[in-house]
Amino acid sequence: MAVASVDLIGIGKRFGATEVLQDVTLRAADGEFLAILGASGCGKSTLLRILAGLEGADRGQVRLGGEEVGHLRPKARDLAMVFQSYALYPYMTVRQNITLPLQMRRLSALQRLPLLGRLAPGGRALRAGITADVDAVAGPLQLSALMERRPAQLSGGQRQRVALGRAMVRQPAAFLMDEPLSNLDAKLRVEARAEIVAMQRRLSATILYVTHDQVEAMTMADRVAVMQAGRVLQVAPPQHLYDEPASIDVARFVGSPPMNIIPALLDETGMVELAGHVLPWHAQGRAGARVMAGIRPESLVPRPGGLPATLKRVERLGAEAVLHCALPGVEDTVLARVETAIANGLSPGGTIPLMPRRVLLFQEAGLRMECRPHPAATPAMEGALG
Repeated sequence: MAVASVDLIGIGKRFGATEVLQDVTLRAADGEFLAILGASGCGKSTLLRILAGLEGADRGQVRLGGEEVGHLRPKARDLAMVFQSYALYPYMTVRQNITLPLQMRRLSALQRLPLLGRLAPGGRALRAGITADVDAVAGPLQLSALMERRPAQLSGGQRQRVALGRAMVRQPAAFLMDEPLSNLDAKLRVEARAEIVAMQRRLSATILYVTHDQVEAMTMADRVAVMQAGRVLQVAPPQHLYDEPASIDVARFVGSPPMNIIPALLDETGMVELAGHVLPWHAQGRAGARVMAGIRPESLVPRPGGLPATLKRVERLGAEAVLHCALPGVEDTVLARVETAIANGLSPGGTIPLMPRRVLLFQEAGLRMECRPHPAATPAMEGALG
C-alpha cells in the first residue's frame, strides 16, 4: 500500500451565508490514525468530503503525500471512503461488492463484460489476481464464509466489515471514515472499533476518522482534532487532550461525565477561591479576577476540609457512582464520580465535603490559564492532592 500523509491547509467553505469551515488546517502523518471529533453541525463531515473531492473548498489547499490534489476528481485522489450507511450494492454479493473497485481499476471496459470479458486478452490473469486480493482481504475480516451472501442477509457488523473490505482491497493512500459505526449497537460498536484499529496497525494505514463519539476518538486514534463551529480547537494525543484541554470548550466536550466548570475568584495571594473556600491552587493574576475553575468529576473526592456540597441524588453505574451535588452560590449541579462503596454510605440531602485533586483554570473568555498546587497547602488538602 502506498501510504501517504494528508494535509488540509487553510480550508474555508460556505453554504450560502453560512460559513461551515473557517481556515481549518490539519495534518495526518504517514500511517497515522487521526480522529476528527465534534458535535453534529461542526463541519467535520464537510471537511472529509472536501478531502475526498465530493465538495469543493472556497479556499485553501488539499495535499496528499505532499502533492496538491484539490484540482483532481475524486477517483484520481487514491482515497477510500467508508460511509455511515455502508453504501453497499444490495443486489451484489459480498464478493461482488468487494471486487467491484478492483474490476473498475484493473479491467478495461471490454474485460468487464460478463461473457466476452473472459475471452479478452489478459482478462483471465487479471481476474485471478483480483480474486486472490479479495480473498486476502476477506480472511482477516472474517468474511470468507459470507462471500456469497447479499447485504440484506448480513448483520450490521458484517455489513460494516464488508464496507471496510471494499475500501481495503483498493490499497489506497489514505482511508476516510465518516461515522462508520453510528448504526451499530453498543456491543458491535466495541467489536468494530477493535477491528478497525487492528486493520490500521496491520496495514500501517493513514486514517482520518470523523465521529461525534468521544469514546471512539479516545480509544482508537493516535491524535484527536476537536472541532466546533467550523474551527479546530485543539489537536493532541487522546490522553493529553483529556489532561490538558486548551480551552473550556475542549474541556467540556472531552470527558464523561463532563468537566465541572465553576465560577471562581483569585484572592490577593493568587489562590483560587470557590464557593466561599480557598483551594490549594495558585495562579498568576490580579486580586479579585474572575476565572472559571475546571474540575473533573473523578478528581472530586470526599475529604474533610473540602467544598461543602449538598448531595442531591446518586446515579449508580455498577462499580462507580456519580454524585449530583449543589455548592453554595453555584448555579449548576456539580458532579463527582466515586466508588459505589463510598456512595452507599451517603444520603440525599446530606452534606459531603468534596476536595479536588486537581484544578484547571480558564479565563472568562475560555482560554486556559496556568495553575499550580500551592506549596502552602494545609495537610488535609495535601492529602487530597496525593
